[in-house]
Amino acid sequence: MADWLTEIASWDKRSQAKVDRLLEREGIRRDGNLDYTCGIFDEDGALAATGSCFGNTIRCLAVSSDRQGEGLLNQVVSHLMEVQSSRGNTHVFLYTKCQSARFFGDLGFYEVARVDGRLVFMENRRTGFADYCARLAQTRREGVSAAVVMNANPFTKGHLHLVERAAAENDTVHLFVLSEEAGPIPFAVRRRLVREGVAHLPGVICHDSGPYIISAATFPSYFLQDADAVVEAHARLDLTVFGKIAAALGVTRRYVGEEPVSRVTASYNRIMAEHLPELGVECRIIPRLTEGDRIISASTVRKAIQDGALEAVLDMLPPATAAYFTSPEAAPVIDAIRREKNVIHH
Repeated sequence: MADWLTEIASWDKRSQAKVDRLLEREGIRRDGNLDYTCGIFDEDGALAATGSCFGNTIRCLAVSSDRQGEGLLNQVVSHLMEVQSSRGNTHVFLYTKCQSARFFGDLGFYEVARVDGRLVFMENRRTGFADYCARLAQTRREGVSAAVVMNANPFTKGHLHLVERAAAENDTVHLFVLSEEAGPIPFAVRRRLVREGVAHLPGVICHDSGPYIISAATFPSYFLQDADAVVEAHARLDLTVFGKIAAALGVTRRYVGEEPVSRVTASYNRIMAEHLPELGVECRIIPRLTEGDRIISASTVRKAIQDGALEAVLDMLPPATAAYFTSPEAAPVIDAIRREKNVIHH
């Protein structure tokens, strides 16, 4: 009986345990964000190879050390690409260790950016990132340009304060809203509330981040040793990609909000402040907006919504955001926030 490749359902605890054991043997931890997993089993039921998807990314690829060199990983990747195609995803991404990048290059993936010694970010379109930068370059303006990147989950007066500060100090602000669906508030809603919230600032140009600015929620951590290594690698990858985006737009400053609560975000800001100047971009960390002894943050707003105390935080929201959350349209989003296990980012 030959090897057989099959989907491994989330309820199949026995096979899922085999996936975990294989990943661990190959020095990989299961990623927290997976929505499809497959495996190649031998005639005795032993798992020889595995791979997974999340959204339009391929993750958690591993082959048993005693079966390497047999083309199993090629079979897994081919199968996962078929899964992606069935989902309508023609633009696919993966993250891999540096030593594996050449192998994936042979399978039709192209390097977007790398963090030497850590990881390589790849896509299946030869000019995908170059085309993205070319489209951005069409919005380039004369004068001093800055950039702001935000999830805006939801858009608060704190976010608005950051954008207004950048707009006051620069001729143009390129505002990127993370496109990934990584939280209870849909991207379409987040984007709309940001655009309505900054409509009074003529120097602000809003952009979808697309797949090239990766949020902490979906950054792959499965082949990194610890939380600090994850933050470091995420920041370095972000900076490498952002440096190319900044060059396309003529951006010389990036504005970020000071982070007094989240250790992860504070570390991320520190790494950006240290390394962005190497790319010709100044990092300006702006103190958080406060009202009395309250720090205005999206986490605080989400927690209040979860607790049924929206009225207590309406003064933290710009008019468009407040109007949305007090309208019937927001009911499904409010329900989704209330179902979240953890709405506070640490």
